[in-house]
Amino acid sequence: MSARGLVDSHCHLDAAEFDADRDQVVADAQKAGVESIVVPAIERGNFDAVLALSRRYSCCIPALGIHPLYTERALPEDLNVLREKLGESRPAAIGEIGLDYFVENLDRDNQAFYYTEQLKLAREFDLPVLLHVRRSVDQILKHLRRIEVRGGIAHAFNGSRQQAEVFIGMGFKLGFGGAMTWPRALHLRELAATLPLDSIVLETDAPDIPPEWIGRDGRNSPAQLPRIAQVLAELRSVDVNEIIAKTTRNMHQLLPHLG
Repeated sequence: MSARGLVDSHCHLDAAEFDADRDQVVADAQKAGVESIVVPAIERGNFDAVLALSRRYSCCIPALGIHPLYTERALPEDLNVLREKLGESRPAAIGEIGLDYFVENLDRDNQAFYYTEQLKLAREFDLPVLLHVRRSVDQILKHLRRIEVRGGIAHAFNGSRQQAEVFIGMGFKLGFGGAMTWPRALHLRELAATLPLDSIVLETDAPDIPPEWIGRDGRNSPAQLPRIAQVLAELRSVDVNEIIAKTTRNMHQLLPHLG
């Protein structure tokens, strides 16, 4: 295993699913070799919880943002609070932000407002972004072309190869996690096997997107990251230590705060 270990680039450790055993979850992750866990916020109401986790656990790296699924209960003044928090706490990234076109009846114009305003904050504070791109990659890219930022991660990427190449060309990494471990995810596994390794980072999205060995209804956790790394190694026919070393290096290049 790499001397610097693994980095979980996306884990909602503040989620209620971890309330009963959060200390143990973190301990298990560190025992498994996970050196850092990036914890993105989802709305104004959990900014402080995410920041508190980073103070409680030295391995937790905060990101602050308003998730597209929470934009319907967001207020424009939440963006002012976000700006204040960015200035006070200097998180590693802005996120989780983006667009979600999978959920029906979620106002797309409203999503776009919060997404683009947060891109402007990312540019203002020179921070990378953690992007939610579910069935919305083309619109995500459209706004990124207009509001350029310093890169980031397309979280839980499952777009086309052409879309992947556009993200990479714009300085983004692509997040691969539990979805990749399912044998029927043929397109995703092919992308994971063949895209440049310097464009890939590992994630769990815990407690969501569990890997195949947990089952679709199981609770995911950052301790699963070594096995996810092993799956990627097998798909690429390389040693898992190469996966660990390179994906960790990718994260340190993207988020200097990890150092």
